Amino acid sequence: MQALFVGQTYIDVTFLADDLPTGDEKTVARDYAISFGGNAVTAAFACAKLGIAPDLLTSIADDWLGRMFIDMAAKYGISVHHRKVKESSLSFIMPRGGKRAIVRCRDDHYLHPVPPLNLQGCRALHLDGHQADAAMHYAKACREAGILTSLDGGGLRSNTHELLELIDVAIVAERLCEQMNMSPGEMLTYLKGRGCKVGGVTLGERGMVWYDENGIEGILPSLDVPSDAVVDTNGAGDIFHGAYVYSAMAHPELSWREHFIFARSASAHAIQHLGNEASLPTLTDIVETQTRFAERKQAA
Repeated sequence: MQALFVGQTYIDVTFLADDLPTGDEKTVARDYAISFGGNAVTAAFACAKLGIAPDLLTSIADDWLGRMFIDMAAKYGISVHHRKVKESSLSFIMPRGGKRAIVRCRDDHYLHPVPPLNLQGCRALHLDGHQADAAMHYAKACREAGILTSLDGGGLRSNTHELLELIDVAIVAERLCEQMNMSPGEMLTYLKGRGCKVGGVTLGERGMVWYDENGIEGILPSLDVPSDAVVDTNGAGDIFHGAYVYSAMAHPELSWREHFIFARSASAHAIQHLGNEASLPTLTDIVETQTRFAERKQAA
């Protein structure tokens, strides 16, 4: 095991349409994509596509969607550790105008306890807050073993405050700031107070505010991808997380600023494609994106 990602599996159905029908109406989408979904799950696939295939502890149902997901993971060399549920979870995603509307159908009633996994050789743990019991269990185990712990704080969960005490790198969404009634600057102070060595708040096209391993705060602007090139922003943040975890493992000698610059190009590539699988970048894609797009002049 090189890395462990823990999260909730979705099958994403992403479609481009001008309108969402109501009542007894019908409409025809211009395009669609079906792929894996879920925050830590998508991050795991991004890490695998870049060259380090992690282990993935995630929800799996014994149905045709679950079997389809297992085939997807096998294609990328990802070892899946099943946390059994009765039904697979689905997301219906409609990207439009740089935003996305989502309808989710989720089964997170896990039928078995947290499975014991051998962490020998593991260099990184990435969590998204799903599977709260498993997140706490493996965050504690990895902290005791000196393994890097990373959190995608996309929203407030029951154990967020407690979990952060065990996290080395916490990159949270602006949504979490809103839920906790904090400004992004106040969130950075809060993350420092919880003991996170590196912390940040992602702000979409406004980039990211963050502090480095020395506690120095700064701004990382986003790349200036033209609006007419943006197809689907869903999953771009997850790919950002997967890319910096990859970079931290592949190049531990680099600074966190360099890891985040690498991940920024991964997410800038992602937003130009429809669906999570098509959005996954290769190392070549990241280099090309870094070369093609400059930083936005107006940052956070």
